[in-house]
Amino acid sequence: MLGNTFGRMFRVSACGESYGDALVAIIDGCPAGLEISDEYVQKELDARRPGTSPLDSPRKETDQVHIFAGMRDGFTTGAPLGLIIYNVDRHDIHVKQYFDVKDMVRPGHAEYTYMIKYGKYADWCGAGRASGRETCMRVAAGAVAKKILEQQGIKVLGYVKECMGISARKLTFEDIEKNYRANMINCPDDEAAKKMIDRVLEIKDEGDTAGGIVEVIARGVPAGLGEPVFDKLNATIAHGLMSIGAVKGVEFGAGFAVGSMKGSECNDIPYVGDDGKVHFRTNRAGGIEGGISNGEEIVVRVAVKPTATISIDQDTVNMAKMENTKLEAITRRDPTITARLVAVAESMVRITLLDHLMMWRGYDSVQTFEHPW
Repeated sequence: MLGNTFGRMFRVSACGESYGDALVAIIDGCPAGLEISDEYVQKELDARRPGTSPLDSPRKETDQVHIFAGMRDGFTTGAPLGLIIYNVDRHDIHVKQYFDVKDMVRPGHAEYTYMIKYGKYADWCGAGRASGRETCMRVAAGAVAKKILEQQGIKVLGYVKECMGISARKLTFEDIEKNYRANMINCPDDEAAKKMIDRVLEIKDEGDTAGGIVEVIARGVPAGLGEPVFDKLNATIAHGLMSIGAVKGVEFGAGFAVGSMKGSECNDIPYVGDDGKVHFRTNRAGGIEGGISNGEEIVVRVAVKPTATISIDQDTVNMAKMENTKLEAITRRDPTITARLVAVAESMVRITLLDHLMMWRGYDSVQTFEHPW
């Protein structure tokens, strides 16, 4: 299996499956002298941990992280940083539930494509590496990136913007920060959050699941991050976000709305501010132009699909017998993944921004021209 490493200078490699012994992340490029602890990383992991609300999977994973390499006396040494989380809630009854349907294509899951790629050796238990369980190592690595970005004055916050057609009001960065993670749906608009929660619980009672939209905003990102062609900042952020299994769409700034705009409506008009720097009167570009950050807030949204496992019988195929059949889903699931995905989306944005920041600082340090401003 390829593609388990993300980044160029801040490189995150991960391994582990839904019902394996443990999940591990190795970070190359973590600078020496960073003060960090298990407790700091744990705070981020607790934001995506299952079994904490009626909107989560009842799976009781503690997600207790331990930094087992690259540390000495509370500080990073410059060596690869190793983080591990042991799976604890993987009882025989749950393994049997997966074994009983291991030959069936569960609609919305990866059984068929994994069978095509890996044959009879594909991990059938809890979706293996295709499970959302693997995202806890993204969050662990993202916590390390968060610590470094904070020292650079960069903040990244995410929230649930919409769920099942119920939208939060227009929120500023300050609004989000003030009411950050204040409720189980992770929506800073309390009124909208209550409606979202009530709707998701109704859908849960129907045996179904709910999708939503998560928005992530990065403030304090300096102008100049990103490369103009294949490695545009928006392209690599999109890569990181689209690598999350439940994400089916990404948009920046005004997003798909630009398709119905005129150029005069879409363009962000620049001006020189009181600080003597260039700013923009609007941010329809989402803080990125020509693939490079322009100093405004980076605004990105992702469409999160409903949890694929539902409690409603569905038509499917038995791959071993090549017969049409029925699937009765009885395994554990989240009524909506949207709330827990916020921490994962934040992490992928943080990892990407830090990677680009490290590349830009290295490149810029050897340039010979002087900026005119």
